[in-house]
Amino acid sequence: MRVLSSSTLSSPRPDSALVLSRVTRRLIPFAFICYVVAYIDRVNIGFAARELQHDLSLSATEYGLGAGLFFLGYCLFEIPSNLMLERVGARLWIARIMIVWGLVSMATMFIYDVSSFMIARIVLGIAEAGFFPGMVLYLTYWIPAHERARANALFMTAAPVSVIVGAPVSEALLSMHGIGGLRGWQWLFLLEGLPAVILGVVALKVLTDRPEEADWLPPAERDWLAETMNAERALRKDTGHASVGRSLRSGRVWLLSTVYLMNASVTYGIFLWLPRMLQDTAGPGVSVSWLTALPFVAALIAMVLIGRHSDRTGERKFHVAACAITAAIGLFLAVAFRSNLYLLVLAFAICQIGQRSVMSVFWTIPPMLLSGSAAAAGIALINAIGNLGGFFGPTVMGTLRDATGGYSGGLLVLAGMLIVEAILVSMLKLPDTRSAVRSPQAAAR
Repeated sequence: MRVLSSSTLSSPRPDSALVLSRVTRRLIPFAFICYVVAYIDRVNIGFAARELQHDLSLSATEYGLGAGLFFLGYCLFEIPSNLMLERVGARLWIARIMIVWGLVSMATMFIYDVSSFMIARIVLGIAEAGFFPGMVLYLTYWIPAHERARANALFMTAAPVSVIVGAPVSEALLSMHGIGGLRGWQWLFLLEGLPAVILGVVALKVLTDRPEEADWLPPAERDWLAETMNAERALRKDTGHASVGRSLRSGRVWLLSTVYLMNASVTYGIFLWLPRMLQDTAGPGVSVSWLTALPFVAALIAMVLIGRHSDRTGERKFHVAACAITAAIGLFLAVAFRSNLYLLVLAFAICQIGQRSVMSVFWTIPPMLLSGSAAAAGIALINAIGNLGGFFGPTVMGTLRDATGGYSGGLLVLAGMLIVEAILVSMLKLPDTRSAVRSPQAAAR
């Protein structure tokens, strides 16, 4: 580990905005691209749902269950993965995750029945476990707390972008049906899994574990950033949990896990069924790939604007609650407009403006309560428990679709989850660190 320069205190203070701009340009675009690829690999079965159900003889319940099984494997390995990242460093561990998940995603082209489909989804979840919470933890090493909602938003806009990009790309790959004797969905898994392997290799060059090791920053800027982030970690030890055991027993950590469970249930209940819902409303022969993308274009803009507003005001939990209520309103409108394709798209746009904007602000909250290994374990626990919603959401949608013949029941259940989410996050008690996080050097003194 690099030792801070002895001239740090006597040298002029670097321009903090310039330092953070350099860090953002170096890390956020790469993290963003990796997350786009991760999300496409995670949800691309949503674009292939009709073909998979036909070729593998899957019922809606079996498809929804298989889609959700990804998150069972994902959940089991989240905490061990994040603790390993804290121990061996983000550079090696994130590269390992990406290479393995890319290979597993490509191997999904060999599934042939219900059992192999479900096994492939579980293994993919195990392979990808730790990527998202690892990246969230990694950014806490580099981005001060008062800038984190905006940085999170820039990183997490990858989720809506993955749908915007993934819809037309996946549709094009599905149209390759018959080429080389492969079905369209086999081409989809093969070619959409390959970028993760490539990016995993690139991660070894691009990522740097800690600010102290950043040879791509001038020495004065590197020393200032290291001092700033070390002071922030010391502050979190005073205001939150510092041990793994205490963080895993914390009521606030479990409340956050429940909030995220509700949000993820909605995320994947919609992501993995939206193309099919729009296609069923549009009717056969109508391409809906561009309509699928529109709600996520709206979400993309809203995430950045709401993240900036939360940073500017320093308020977190009521931003999350307001976004969740907005998303619930969108789902109620989707039920009301279910027979009109364009109004249905508008309703889902309102839902995604709220629901996706939850993410960038929500992930500023755990680092306010946790530090060190506790942050690695706590963030992983929140993400692991929360992402069980990726099992519940699609499964609820599929089961109620089979039971009722429509999507309204499932959408109303998801809207109810969003309301519960808003109530729970409003109950959370957070430390008042708004003034402290803007002056971590003062806290260190």
